[in-house]
Amino acid sequence: MQYVRCFELSNHEVRNPNIYPYNVLKGKSGEVLILDAVTILYGNNGSGKSTLLNLLATKLEMKGAETNKAWGIVDYYMKYVAESKISYESAENGTGDIVIPDNSRYLKSEDVLYEIKKIQQEAVLHEGYLYERGKLGMTKEAIANHNGSYLMKKQIEKRQFAQEKYSNGETAMQIYEDYILPDGLYLLDEPESSLSPENQLKLAEMINQAARLLGCQFVIATHSPFLLGSLAGTVYNLDLDGLRTCKWTELDNIKLFEQFFSVHRHEFEKH
Repeated sequence: MQYVRCFELSNHEVRNPNIYPYNVLKGKSGEVLILDAVTILYGNNGSGKSTLLNLLATKLEMKGAETNKAWGIVDYYMKYVAESKISYESAENGTGDIVIPDNSRYLKSEDVLYEIKKIQQEAVLHEGYLYERGKLGMTKEAIANHNGSYLMKKQIEKRQFAQEKYSNGETAMQIYEDYILPDGLYLLDEPESSLSPENQLKLAEMINQAARLLGCQFVIATHSPFLLGSLAGTVYNLDLDGLRTCKWTELDNIKLFEQFFSVHRHEFEKH
């Protein structure tokens, strides 16, 4: 399933070369990110993966999008958002564009780590749970009504149980299983954080199944060779100028892994 067809980046320029996010995406001005059911953004630190995800989340007004602080007269971040364009998939019945489902969200690695931290610190569990509800779009009135409810108590008990039973990686997997529901658009920023290679492969299979069978669409920023090699989708290499797709085996970091294991191949052959 596809909800968004493409995201066209701003083709405007600013005089100051240090203005965010223009400075991060300066080599991609006016480029169009054509989205697949699973779209993977690859690139080294500073390549613009997270920036691109957050711009897309902000443009779509998705839960989890980060607001950027404007330090000057002009809010350049929101200016960039306004200059960018979204093309939605059309509904099959011809009634117009498909509506982004309410359960769609932008889930960052720090969100997952924060969730794990809450589980590990019982003293902040109550406060952290209510903070999370607000980040996910619940109104202050709804939070006040939800505070102390039976549903909230059960959710906190579940997290307390997870604290005793699961490792960080297992807890992260549980979070993804809870948040990735049928018929949703999900932006994931480095979801491999805290996950072992085995769980990264499990997450990749869960994403592939959700995209193929459950009507979900994903845009994922990742360094993980396990996700890059296992996800069934389109890979963009943000280390290059423009927005160019490539095979995962052509990526520099993947070639580095290949070289590393090739050098140590004799150590494996001993066994």
